[in-house]
Amino acid sequence: MEKSRYPKFIFDWVGGLILFAGYIAGSMLVGFFVLMIKILFQIDVAQKPWFLMMANALVFPLIIAFFDFFVVRPSTKMKLNFNFSPTNFSTYLLVFPMMFGMMLIGEFTTSLIPTTGPFFGDIYRLFENIMKGLTDDPAVMIMAAVIMAPVFEEIIFRGIIQKGMINNGVKPWKAIFIASLLFGLIHGNPWQFVGAFLLGTVLGLVYYKTKSLLLPILLHGFNNLTSSILIFYTQKESFAEAFRLEEWMILIIGIVVFALFYYLFMKRYKIHYSEN
Repeated sequence: MEKSRYPKFIFDWVGGLILFAGYIAGSMLVGFFVLMIKILFQIDVAQKPWFLMMANALVFPLIIAFFDFFVVRPSTKMKLNFNFSPTNFSTYLLVFPMMFGMMLIGEFTTSLIPTTGPFFGDIYRLFENIMKGLTDDPAVMIMAAVIMAPVFEEIIFRGIIQKGMINNGVKPWKAIFIASLLFGLIHGNPWQFVGAFLLGTVLGLVYYKTKSLLLPILLHGFNNLTSSILIFYTQKESFAEAFRLEEWMILIIGIVVFALFYYLFMKRYKIHYSEN
């Protein structure tokens, strides 16, 4: 049997600590860079629109590198490598509508979370201020949200965490759930948590079925691009406002679209991909 070129590593609590250590190291590096620029040039680059893109370019690769050097290479004698192979065109015609349906369901679910009051109100105002800051430079926002975030986040949450747990004997549905839950939690607020968790379940399912990270990355980018366009043109991440529909109508459309294409993807369209 031909040896796979993709290492069969596992992900457990030790791997989680390694990822966290990579995050800490990357954050310290970014913090040192910000401090040096402020001391030398009296400029607070943390307030610049391009800062998030620069920070992601430093932190995410370091997280991945930590896992590669401290987990994958010692245990498998191979370097971290992922399958980015394209699938046939009919698969794309199934998964993108399925993702769109889940995005509509996610919007309705998110709309149920309060945005006012002593607790949620304060958090939501902070969230709004952060989002306004991100839209100051549309080009930077598109680069960070539509290109960089999908690539790095899919490698970490689907390629490392989900795949590593399945390699470690965790049932696929449970690995998808845990990876999606962690993916939601890192967004740091209740409104993005819901959408990210639901998004993660679709991305995890697609990755598990196709064994390629290409489709999850494209779907993730599609989700973020759609959200960015809604923010630019409606000032809110809302299909209901853009299409002038009630939220319950958005939910019904989302359920119908998602259910139909989920059925076609899972039952009608036979996918027999393998990673070798």
